Amino acid sequence: MPEMTYRDALNMALKEEMRRDPSVVTWGEDVALYEGSFKVTRGLLAEFGEERVKDTPISENTIVGVAVGAAMGGLRPIAELMTVNFALLAMDQIVDHMAKIRSMFGGQVNLPMVVRMPGGGGSQLGAQHSQSLETYFMHCPGLYVAYPATPADAKGLLKSAIRDNNPVIFLEHELLYNSKGEVPEDPEFLVPFGQASVMRPGTDATIVAYARMSILAQQAAAELENDGISCEVIDLRTLTPLDTETIMASVQRTGRAVVVEECWRTAGLGGHIAATIGENCFDTLRAPVKRVSGLDVPMPYSRKIERICIPQTETIAAAVRELMAAKY
Repeated sequence: MPEMTYRDALNMALKEEMRRDPSVVTWGEDVALYEGSFKVTRGLLAEFGEERVKDTPISENTIVGVAVGAAMGGLRPIAELMTVNFALLAMDQIVDHMAKIRSMFGGQVNLPMVVRMPGGGGSQLGAQHSQSLETYFMHCPGLYVAYPATPADAKGLLKSAIRDNNPVIFLEHELLYNSKGEVPEDPEFLVPFGQASVMRPGTDATIVAYARMSILAQQAAAELENDGISCEVIDLRTLTPLDTETIMASVQRTGRAVVVEECWRTAGLGGHIAATIGENCFDTLRAPVKRVSGLDVPMPYSRKIERICIPQTETIAAAVRELMAAKY
């Protein structure tokens, strides 16, 4: 398999699906002539033309709303928002229309659409452009939420999202675009929703993470191995649907769990997963579930302070060491 960047894997997925299905279209701010803010749509306009690849006005509510209508009319639109932070301007369309129309129409229409959005912190972009808002979308029934960590999963999950008849929120961490990994060239390579990945097997503790935090969790596990601590790393891949079976099976084996998330701690995904582990694995837990999360503060611009606000490899490793020392 060839090695490529996360960005190029997404680009490959878009090209393959647009070649396969003429109903697949894409639009958003600067996706055509400029080829996307992060160059994910590079080459699409040249190959597929302006009827299928369109630049839009700066209006996120309109970008998503038009995609909802297009999906109802038989297209498979991929709407790109320049950043997840701007999705707040489209929440009416996302929550009141995109998520609900299939249900409100009694299943008489499909809504095969994807909204792609880069997000996450760590790039010194300030409080309004460094947010992790995935739990906003998870909280709303009717939406699938995907957040790949590796280039291969970026390709496979995006292709699955485009082919699905449900509306999908597809998140991409900005600091992963240049990350590299092996990616299958098979145009039928798909990664199913609701199936987490065991990125690293282990016996002493389970680390549950997603997106960039899964990469840092792997680094922490490698560091901890030098101390004789064996960590199993679970990458969620999709947040909705959530693969609780893989999480529970791992925690029942290891007896310990650390849940890592970049988003704010209050009402975060980590709390939900920790509660689910507690409900299903109480008898096998050797210590309380530990959470590692972003701090409940607006993201600062200062690089040093920003780093403190986001989980790092060393903070994940420290949490595991504390967990190994803790007992019920």
